[in-house]
Amino acid sequence: MIPYGRHEISQADVDTVIDVLQNRFLTQGAQVPAFEETVAEYCGAGQGVAVNSATSALHIACLALGLGKGDWLWTSPLTFVASANCGLYCGAQVDFVDVDAASWNMCPEKLEQKLIKAEVEGRLPKVVVPVHLRGEPCDMAAIGALAKRFGFKVIEDASHAIGGSYAGQKIGACVHSDITVFSFHPVKIVTTAEGGMAMTNSNELASRMGLFRSHGITRDPGLMQGESDGAWYYQQVELGYNYRLTELQAALGISQMQRLDEFITKRHALSDRYDTRLSGLPLALPTRAKGNHSGLHLYPVRLQLGKISPSHAQVFDRMRAAGIGVNLHYIPVHLQPYYKAMGFKKGDFPEAERYYAEALTLPLFPGLTGDEQDEVVAALTAAMAL
Repeated sequence: MIPYGRHEISQADVDTVIDVLQNRFLTQGAQVPAFEETVAEYCGAGQGVAVNSATSALHIACLALGLGKGDWLWTSPLTFVASANCGLYCGAQVDFVDVDAASWNMCPEKLEQKLIKAEVEGRLPKVVVPVHLRGEPCDMAAIGALAKRFGFKVIEDASHAIGGSYAGQKIGACVHSDITVFSFHPVKIVTTAEGGMAMTNSNELASRMGLFRSHGITRDPGLMQGESDGAWYYQQVELGYNYRLTELQAALGISQMQRLDEFITKRHALSDRYDTRLSGLPLALPTRAKGNHSGLHLYPVRLQLGKISPSHAQVFDRMRAAGIGVNLHYIPVHLQPYYKAMGFKKGDFPEAERYYAEALTLPLFPGLTGDEQDEVVAALTAAMAL
């Protein structure tokens, strides 16, 4: 089976992790801050706060921005559920903004229309989470301008996008956002096995996120109340969580970051090759906006179902039967039973639903060979035939 994604571990990665195993600290040592500094320097961000998953990073980002009961978080319906769940974790209410037909990312025009209506109704969001689906950057300048106009905070869900750029600035620089979140899951562009990081240019937000990832505990006298009892002393000043990243994971992340640009280059070459070989088939191919540089975590296509006989499900099943591990990113969040119970229903976000009815994610990872890619194309061609 050719999977839709696969991590790439080098001997240098292995050696780095073994070195940490043979050292004194497995948690809370020097590797985690070194990893944070490595990613922040690469992205041009002020600081990074490493955690055990991108889901955790989204959660502490919301907490640091003060999201809570009575507030609203808006995000894209075309995302993994974590982009929305982080608002619910904080006791906030969640809503969605439909996607653009070309980019499949949050549509700034639809966002503006929804904000104008919400302002009249007195239900403006406190936080908006645009999602860089497949690694393609959202129109962050437009979203950032709306944030200033309507007074909401922005968290970029860049789980798919590390290594990409928007208007000449690396994703993660937080030029148009308060916080940017990365994922280091094994199928992502670089991996720490499991892990995530929140980037920000705000010392205050970084400090608050650091508290929330580790039980809300501090040894900083400037954050404590009253006098210290001694050198052993600490205080819990927030209700935090155990979201820490291990030294092993951080060391792997530092090693992987050395090859990030190489990984992105390979993904672009493979995507260009797909573009050429799939151009004559009844498909809508993923677009890449001029002036941006996509991280290209995923290569989804959309079946032109009116031009083929097999159904969406039949094409998917035929691909799997042929040994091609296709996937579908994503089922719109508002169609999940948990969210439907809140009142969301089919028809609420039609562009996201049209995408879901046609989408198929093809294998894309740096180690994918030309022969394997040709096998994917041949299988898809056959799967769409009578």
